[in-house]
Amino acid sequence: MYIPKTYRELDQDTIEQFIRSNDFAMFISFDGERPVASHLLLEFQHGEGDTLYINGHMARANEQWRTFNPEQEVLAIFSGPHTYISPRWYDHVNVPTWDYLSIHVYGKPRLITDHAELHAMLSRLVDKYEANSGAKPSYHLETLPEDFVERQMNAIVGFQMQVTRIDTSFKLSQNRNERDYDNIIKELYKRTDDNSLGVAQAMQKKRSKLFGGG
Repeated sequence: MYIPKTYRELDQDTIEQFIRSNDFAMFISFDGERPVASHLLLEFQHGEGDTLYINGHMARANEQWRTFNPEQEVLAIFSGPHTYISPRWYDHVNVPTWDYLSIHVYGKPRLITDHAELHAMLSRLVDKYEANSGAKPSYHLETLPEDFVERQMNAIVGFQMQVTRIDTSFKLSQNRNERDYDNIIKELYKRTDDNSLGVAQAMQKKRSKLFGGG
């Protein structure tokens, strides 16, 4: 991904929080002839030392898992809010642009063949999202009939990729002067769509690092 230095996010806590908050991602591999992609729920995980992992699963009927090669990198793309920026919001003549937040995570994949490891990963995902679902009583894998869980697990393939590098692009009008930057935020807040508000909030959070003050 092309990333001008101005837009590169380096703060590790910010990167990890973004991945966890935007974990329905695009997962891309190569089948020898062409790229193959699936839209998957992915889990970010710390390993020993500085080792990082991305965990996921897909339907066994999805042939993409057969393309995984432990010697070949795969790519997970985590996308956040994005929106159109009008040149009318600047104090000078310019062109339209698009602001966005995106992280590309590369790594070497392996299939999860251990039953306990796969079950633990699925249980973590269910518990994470059930906690905010509002459903009562809560749903847990451990409360389901064992034979049902086994059938469902047999219908999927779990995988883990060890992260080899992370590229970040948080394009948030950092190349604008303070006056234009503040006006962009103001104009974005006038909109009602989630993408515009998400970009405005991200810009506001980054403002003090760019210009100081509040």
